[in-house]
Amino acid sequence: MITRRALFKASAASTLAPLSVGATQSSADESPRLEKSNQSFSVLMSQATNLLLESYPESASSAGVDTGKLSHLKSRLTDRSIAGQDKIKNNVQSMLRKLDAVDNTQLSSKDSLDLNAVRTVFQMTVDGFDIPYGEVALLNSNWSYRNSPYAVAQNTGAFVEIPSFLDSSHSIKTESDASAYLERIKAYADQLDGESERVSADGSRDVILPDFLMAKTLNQLKASLNSSAKDWGLVTTLTDKSSQLNLDPSLSAAALELANMRVKPAMARQIAALEALAPKAKPHAGVWALPDGDDYYKWALQAGTTTTMSPDEVHQMGIDELARLHGRMDPILKSIGYSKGSVGDRMTALAKDKRYHFSDGDKGRQEILAFIDSTLLDIRKRMPDAFETLVPGFLEVTRISPEVEAGAPGAYGGPGSVDGKKPGHYWINLRTPALHNKFSLADLTYHEAIPGHVWQGEYTFKQSLLRSLLAFNAYSEGWALYAEQIADELGVYGKFPVGQLGYLQSLAFRACRLVVDTGLHAKRWTREEANQWFVTNNGSNPEEVRGEVDRYCAWPGQACGYKVGHTTIVNLRTKAQEALEDKFDFRKFNDAVVLSGSVPMTVLEDNINKFISDSH
Repeated sequence: MITRRALFKASAASTLAPLSVGATQSSADESPRLEKSNQSFSVLMSQATNLLLESYPESASSAGVDTGKLSHLKSRLTDRSIAGQDKIKNNVQSMLRKLDAVDNTQLSSKDSLDLNAVRTVFQMTVDGFDIPYGEVALLNSNWSYRNSPYAVAQNTGAFVEIPSFLDSSHSIKTESDASAYLERIKAYADQLDGESERVSADGSRDVILPDFLMAKTLNQLKASLNSSAKDWGLVTTLTDKSSQLNLDPSLSAAALELANMRVKPAMARQIAALEALAPKAKPHAGVWALPDGDDYYKWALQAGTTTTMSPDEVHQMGIDELARLHGRMDPILKSIGYSKGSVGDRMTALAKDKRYHFSDGDKGRQEILAFIDSTLLDIRKRMPDAFETLVPGFLEVTRISPEVEAGAPGAYGGPGSVDGKKPGHYWINLRTPALHNKFSLADLTYHEAIPGHVWQGEYTFKQSLLRSLLAFNAYSEGWALYAEQIADELGVYGKFPVGQLGYLQSLAFRACRLVVDTGLHAKRWTREEANQWFVTNNGSNPEEVRGEVDRYCAWPGQACGYKVGHTTIVNLRTKAQEALEDKFDFRKFNDAVVLSGSVPMTVLEDNINKFISDSH
């Protein structure tokens, strides 16, 4: 494991000692040779870690390592300009060449696993940078899931990400921390300008947001620009902290001045850059309409699933999985009196049943938060039945900022800092209580919090710093769906069968994603066709589906990682059960999946094969 202390020592090394690749030596020489290779590999991993942190300084703050020799990162943000992205691209290409030169046979089993995981993400990142437009985020631990053909969209870009990042991840305990916060406000304005530069450059290549996403993105930006900066979370976060800690009051005034004098003008310039392209925007929802769009989607689908499945294979998988899940939902629906019509029609009717609605307005928002608290209290008690190795599950439930919730998903979650000082977050969208209902909210909580993203993410802290920073979409989202399955298998719906319908609908929802994402980007579906297919076949909330489909338009391939990842984990568990029979242990299998950290699906298969071998 590369500890933070080892990182600090090794990151100063500017060259990598060549790894042993020569002729076979005698067994007497083998151990020293292996030790030398592992030491050289450790240096290389430290260099890769340093590259990631320097390229994406936000990662250091989120991981809680922006201290000591890395404290300079606390005042910086990623350079989102054309020149900044080119620099990252060149550095990543150089690192990939070093990774490709490593002789895997000369490494320990742990180092070999690390190499396979790290090399995979660097290779996919290089492939993404080879496409001359869009946002490649695979190495960015904060937003690694949101690769996009667009530098700015309703759910992509600094205006969506940085205010919430500063609120949740930038620790303020001293005036020095506050000063670094001010520097990041300046850097935020620079990011907006860098993105605007890329928006214009991509526009010259006919890479322009679809007209409906253009309108949504401009509305969100204009809403922020036209609101009072003194009410921005960007400003109030520092104001509140300064008051609590009795810091110099001029710091808060400086934050407000920067918001008005630096951020707002940069935001106005970003609006202008988008508005200049708006007349050219088309209604086409899929990336097939972009230059080399089919190649882009092939890459995005691979990045989202860490498989080589084709769009047709993913599309058919979604159809097959949906039919299987509807077969499980049908008898439950009949048992509660919903017996007529398709499963989708009956789930639509169930969603209208006022018994499962929260109240309107702020009262409903408070009911939702209380429901989540109760759900978390119950599931925590059940975790020893699912894992031998437990983690704290340290988290806060937080409302998504009203400034951006119109373009945000229903919820999202992630772990806290590596040092355990910052909690993970379960962000919940409360723009309207009608987004959520009482038969699906528990399942959503298992997905985003425990035993889902927050819980699984804490196991990555047992890995090297680099491995804890890297996230693979299919693994993390596949795990979150498997976490929903674990909750069901632990009996959480024993007294509430309607809740199991919420769980099965969640899986069906992800199966629909396979169909809709490939439909939009490979089969040339329109936005309206995608919305209608989703609502009809899964009985999903039309309000939620509209936001979901728009998300797929901006993040091609990402939504496919969920069900592909989940199916892979379930198939590997079945393989282990059949191989081990009476020796199979549910808790040990779950440990085997999480303790090796976030990995590509191919590497996970290797890990489970080793688990099976070791368990015999």
